[in-house]
Amino acid sequence: MSKKKVCKKCKMFVESGDCPLCKGNQFTMSFQGRLNILDAKNSIISKKIGLDKEGEYAIKVR
Repeated sequence: MSKKKVCKKCKMFVESGDCPLCKGNQFTMSFQGRLNILDAKNSIISKKIGLDKEGEYAIKVR
């Protein structure tokens, strides 16, 4: 099992290649906390932090 990388721009977890959300290619393995957005349209948290797509995100990226 390979470790997931975190996109530095949008903080989305990515398994390989470019980020599917922002198409970025700068990643890090250093992050704090995880946030799973299951229903972005109805999630209060996703609205507060400006996410509009379901997925797994890092809370803080270094």
